[in-house]
Amino acid sequence: MSEETTFFLDGEPIPFTAGQTILQAAHAAGRYIPHLCWHPDYKPHGSCRLCTVSIGGRSVPACATQASEGLEVANRTPELDDARRMLLQMLFVEGNHFCPSCEKSGQCLLQATAYELGMMGPHFDHFYPNRPVDASHPDVLLDFNRCILCSLCEQASARDGKFVFVMGGRGMRGRKVIINSASGRLADTDFALTDRAANVCPVGVILKKRVGFSVPYGQRRYDRAPVSVAQAQEASRE
Repeated sequence: MSEETTFFLDGEPIPFTAGQTILQAAHAAGRYIPHLCWHPDYKPHGSCRLCTVSIGGRSVPACATQASEGLEVANRTPELDDARRMLLQMLFVEGNHFCPSCEKSGQCLLQATAYELGMMGPHFDHFYPNRPVDASHPDVLLDFNRCILCSLCEQASARDGKFVFVMGGRGMRGRKVIINSASGRLADTDFALTDRAANVCPVGVILKKRVGFSVPYGQRRYDRAPVSVAQAQEASRE
């Protein structure tokens, strides 16, 4: 298959190479498909469903669907964006995402995606979960109240060869990230700031101590440009 092979995303041709998914090819081409749990360095997880697109009227996850020649993919339609806003609202009420007081504000993919899709409010009743905060590590704070179960920390830590983070539990409310130590505390692992897992969290769960506000509000990643523009700019530099 030649490198000029293309599919169509909202009517625009997107080049792809054999084995690329729709989301991988769109990202490489600087085209934005909303997503939360997908990261270009890791295996697709398919849990957030934000990247759902439509092919011939059938809904499929763009992160796990391979591109093929001539495919017609609908992405930013009113119907798909409506469904995405509802998924975002569910994520916001299932956790404690108090954006004005979160030090990840302006760098948070969940917040930026909500802005991108025009989410104006949570719609559903808040759960206000009471999940643990782990401040035991000298360099990192963990606030699981903001976890969206993307599993990126688990994959990144496995790539680090440390397996500090593990997905455990059952069911929507029982599913959670577990710290892989006898005490369950991050301080009792060999986790380090240089780990891939220290920099992969798309929301405000894994926070580095003493650097939280080194970049002031208004100058952060998604303060400067909407997520669709920011990611396209970053893809062009990769």
